[in-house]
Amino acid sequence: MNKENFRIIFMGTPEFAVESLDVLIKNNFNIVGVITAPDKPAGRGQKLVSSPVKKYALKNGLTILQPEKLKNPQFLEVLKSLQPDLQVVVAFRILPESVWALPEYGTINLHASLLPQYRGAAPINWAIINGETETGVTTFFIRHEVDTGNILFQEKVTIGPKETAGELHDRLMRTGAGLVVRTVQNIIDQNINETKQNFLIDNKMELKTAPKITREDCRINWDNMIDQVFNFIRGLSPSPGAWSEWTTKSGDKLFLKIFSSEKEYMPHNYKSGSIITDRNHLLKVACKEGFIHIKNLQQAGKKRMGVEEFLRGIRNIERFSVGVNGKE
Repeated sequence: MNKENFRIIFMGTPEFAVESLDVLIKNNFNIVGVITAPDKPAGRGQKLVSSPVKKYALKNGLTILQPEKLKNPQFLEVLKSLQPDLQVVVAFRILPESVWALPEYGTINLHASLLPQYRGAAPINWAIINGETETGVTTFFIRHEVDTGNILFQEKVTIGPKETAGELHDRLMRTGAGLVVRTVQNIIDQNINETKQNFLIDNKMELKTAPKITREDCRINWDNMIDQVFNFIRGLSPSPGAWSEWTTKSGDKLFLKIFSSEKEYMPHNYKSGSIITDRNHLLKVACKEGFIHIKNLQQAGKKRMGVEEFLRGIRNIERFSVGVNGKE
C-alpha cells in the first residue's frame, strides 16, 4: 500500500504534538482525521480556547473530532466511519481498547523517553530532576497497560548540564516528529521489528517512573544537595515551575517561582535555606555543599523577571527566611 491510500488518524493535544502532525502533513501522509481535547475555558474571561492541535488542524482543513468521552458510542461510530488503517498518538490521553484496537495496523504512540525508563505523564521533567545526562524518544504499539507496548524505534538525545525542561521539550518534539514519520513509513512498508519491553529489563536495572507532577511536588527542598536543587529547578522550568515560600517573623509571606539558577560549590556553616544578598544583583540560598544563585523568578501576582529587577522592587529581603521541606 502506498502512503497516499494509507488512512491515518492523528490524536494529540499540546504543542508537542503539533510538530509530529505538521511533519506528517508535509511528508504527504494521508491524515483522514484529527482527535484532540474539547475546547476549555481559560483566562480571566473564561473564554473557550482550542488546543494547539485543533488550531493547526483548522488551518490545514483537517477533519476534527473532540470527544468528551472516548467510549461514547456516537464517537466510536464516527471513528469507524473514517476507516483508519493506523492511529498515531502524541501527547493525548489514555485510550480504551475499543479505540486503540480499531485500525488494522494498530495504534502507535510517541513517548518522550527511552522506554521502559520513565513511563508516565512527565518523562521530560523527571529525567532532568533526576540528573540524567541522556534521554530520547520512543515509538511503540499501544496495548492495555500504559507505556508498556512493544517498541518500534528509539532515538537517543543528550541532555545538556544546564538544559531546562522547556529546552529539552523543544528538542525532543522535533526529534520525535522525525521518529514518527520514520515509524509510519516503515509500518506502511511492512518493515518493522517489534521489541518487547521486558526484553530490555534486567534484574540490575532500576526502572524510573514519570508520574504526573502536582503543585506540592514543585516545592523546593533547600535541605537537599546543591545538584539536586539545581536539577529540580531546571527540571520544572518553565512549567509547572519550582516554587518556594519565604516568610518573616511577623507573618509576611513571599511566594516565588524560580525558573533559572546557577550553582556555587562552597563549604559553609549557613543553615539550609538561609538567604544571602547584596540587595543589588546577588540573591543566593544556602543548601548542602553550596549555594543556589537565583537568576530568574516570578513573585505571585507579578511578571517573570531577572533577579536585579526583583531586588529593586522589594525591601529588606533578609527579613524573610526560607522554609525547608515546606516548614520553617
